[in-house]
Amino acid sequence: MFPEYRDLITQLKTTDRHFLRLFDQHNELDQKIKNMESQISPATHEQIETLKKEKLALKDQIYVILKKAAA
Repeated sequence: MFPEYRDLITQLKTTDRHFLRLFDQHNELDQKIKNMESQISPATHEQIETLKKEKLALKDQIYVILKKAAA
């Protein structure tokens, strides 16, 4: 996610607790979605779509923080 901000992500994960929480939530959702899609965890199509929307919202929040920090 956002390879152009790799160094900034590393820095923010150690200095910004809010950013770290968002980043961790995004990764947890990503893994949960992967597990559901590969049928490791049971889920309906609607549940997966809902989680994907939550993940996208987190990604948007992360991007806003990255853009502000890079400016």
